Amino acid sequence: MTDTASTIAEILKIGADDAPALSSPGGVALSYRALRAHAAKIASALAAHGIGHNDRVAIVLDNGPEMATAFLSVASAATAAPLNPTYRAEEFEFYLTDLRAKLLIVAQGKDSPSIQVADKLGIPIARLVAHPEQGAGSFDLEFPSAASTGPAKKATPPSPDDIALVLHTSGTTSRPKIVPLAHRNIAASAANIRRTLALTASDRNLVIMPLFHIHGLIAALTAPLSAGGEVSCSPGFNALKFFGWLSEVRPTWYTGVPTMHQAILLRAANNPDAIAGHRLRFIRSSSSALPPTVIAELERVFGVPVVEAYGMTEAAHQMASNPLSGPRKPGTVGPSGGPEIRIADTTGATVPRGATGEIVIRGPNVMREYENNPKANADAFYDGWFRTGDQGVMDDDGYVSITGRLKEIINRGGEKISPREVDEIIMEHPAVHQCVTFAMPHDMLGEDVAAAIVLRQGAQASDRELRDFAATRLAAFKVPRKILILNEIPVGATGKLQRIGLAQKLGLA
Repeated sequence: MTDTASTIAEILKIGADDAPALSSPGGVALSYRALRAHAAKIASALAAHGIGHNDRVAIVLDNGPEMATAFLSVASAATAAPLNPTYRAEEFEFYLTDLRAKLLIVAQGKDSPSIQVADKLGIPIARLVAHPEQGAGSFDLEFPSAASTGPAKKATPPSPDDIALVLHTSGTTSRPKIVPLAHRNIAASAANIRRTLALTASDRNLVIMPLFHIHGLIAALTAPLSAGGEVSCSPGFNALKFFGWLSEVRPTWYTGVPTMHQAILLRAANNPDAIAGHRLRFIRSSSSALPPTVIAELERVFGVPVVEAYGMTEAAHQMASNPLSGPRKPGTVGPSGGPEIRIADTTGATVPRGATGEIVIRGPNVMREYENNPKANADAFYDGWFRTGDQGVMDDDGYVSITGRLKEIINRGGEKISPREVDEIIMEHPAVHQCVTFAMPHDMLGEDVAAAIVLRQGAQASDRELRDFAATRLAAFKVPRKILILNEIPVGATGKLQRIGLAQKLGLA
């Protein structure tokens, strides 16, 4: 397949007319012909109400096929700005103001704090009226009066440099930054993922990732469509329903974050029929490190390769990936998955293979700049290379290992400790299901090492036993001084374990 698509609208033209494009568990599939017609209909409706290319349209919808078609349709006609539907009013006010949203799309009959905030800010609201009987994701928009949104425009195809999608960075240590992604960035990343995974029109992906996040929007949705394949949109990750979907949808792959894979493994033994009858050809993981022990268990249970990839919003998701066919190296994120990658020192010079430095990238999938943030741009770019903020090493085969976020490295009295290294050691204990290592404040050292642990079902281990286990495998200064054994570790909105701020959440600050 040639990579001729440079916009989302062109990606939607790839699938065969009568082939299924979108579906949902228990629903009616939407063909590529119908998806293209739907996107054109929504583009015309937006244009009739004064919304065109590069106008910001905030989308606050639950996961599902309507969220998928809303993103694809809005991004083809304007700029899509998906927001987490669980935000509180104060968060919606920040994001809607920061985005300069020209319209808000919400589901008809669905209450959301975003509605009151949009009214307060004078942002018009369009209500999405779903028509699932017409095919997964089919909907109409009910607009307010035309005068409140602006004069009518003409619906025209987007250009590769138009902004298709805006997302905010997580903002764990600073004010969230706006990441504008052009159509060409998204098309390049979708093509990179499609090539890495050898996706074809016969593949069917089960979406369990949230569709307000770059991982879900690009890897789970846009990349398979760029191969003419089918995407089945679940209502959101639910470990109790996953195996039912596996049997009903019969996907050939899915992509998730480590906490999702771990939750699936916890319930695998109770679902032998679904596992025996699955037709997965691989499983993909991204967004945070997947412990090698979890990779091994997933491959044992499902009998298919587990492909760990490395992505971030600023790169329209994928940067590196273990290959599907070829050597996969657990504990690494593989070689380049599209863009150029190198490991640099603080001056920007490339370090020798095997030496630690910052991971830097460049390529057509990488955003041009943060929006309205000269300082962030000065810090993030040099000579066309984007600084990821991740510390890592590259081996002789070009495989990259991430040793940690530079901001997450624990500085214990001058001794630098990679939390991921500690995670992987403790995860080797047979009683441990999850581990996240993080910095906790210390009066004399500045920071010390702490770890939050979830044990396997039915397993027992004390904090002392786990510290002793770590002490036989780690230098003394890397052994956690505090281990908390929990029923559940707090996660972010996308299911990722977040080290920054965990000490405060767990009362250790």
